[in-house]
Amino acid sequence: MSKETRKRIEVCFTPGGFEHFKNDFNVVVVIDVLRATSAICAAFEYGVNSIIPVPTIEEAWEYKQKGYLAGAERKGQIVEGFDFGNSPFSYMNPDFKGKDIVLTTTNGTKSLDVAKDAEIVLVASFLNLDAICNWIIQQQKDVVCLCSGWQDNFNLEDTICAGAISEKLINTGYFYSTEDSSIAAKYLYESAKKNHLGFIKSSSHRRRLKKLNLNKDVKYCLTPNQTSVIPILKDGKLVKL
Repeated sequence: MSKETRKRIEVCFTPGGFEHFKNDFNVVVVIDVLRATSAICAAFEYGVNSIIPVPTIEEAWEYKQKGYLAGAERKGQIVEGFDFGNSPFSYMNPDFKGKDIVLTTTNGTKSLDVAKDAEIVLVASFLNLDAICNWIIQQQKDVVCLCSGWQDNFNLEDTICAGAISEKLINTGYFYSTEDSSIAAKYLYESAKKNHLGFIKSSSHRRRLKKLNLNKDVKYCLTPNQTSVIPILKDGKLVKL
């Protein structure tokens, strides 16, 4: 396949860097491994109907006042007044089945807000890695992986996940990368692929969550292919593709 007919797969390290990519890609894959996009994937695997991502606590609170199930997380912890945050285990609740949920998080919902005008916005994590790669390969469109990072700073876990997606797409022969960020993500994934948990042991967000006794969440979020669900943004709501 010639370079002219192949599609691009690139990696954007933070929402703040998205301006550089936003007009050149049909598909934006939003990644926040620890823990928003992992929680979103878990929610759909356990039967949630839809998730409305909002960037601010105030918006989430307005929905809560209207009777919605609403979750809010800031700096790894549940925001006071809300019943849940962004732990994947919160969404394995049978009471959530068939419900519409509102969610705001420190990083992930910000990325979804930044990407919302793209033609296709998908949610990825290690949990749905193969499913999302297989679907993207079939679409034959230019793709950018948008890492949520931590408060607009680079982070390891999102970059490694983006590197995994890049490698799988490039290995088909149908995709190529030109950006240094994409090459770096791929090399990081190569280094981490045999032991995700060990590789990010000293990462800043892993340390943050460890202090909050959230090691169980970390292990779950770093275990690939636990679901085949692909959340997609439609009219401001995430639904199952």
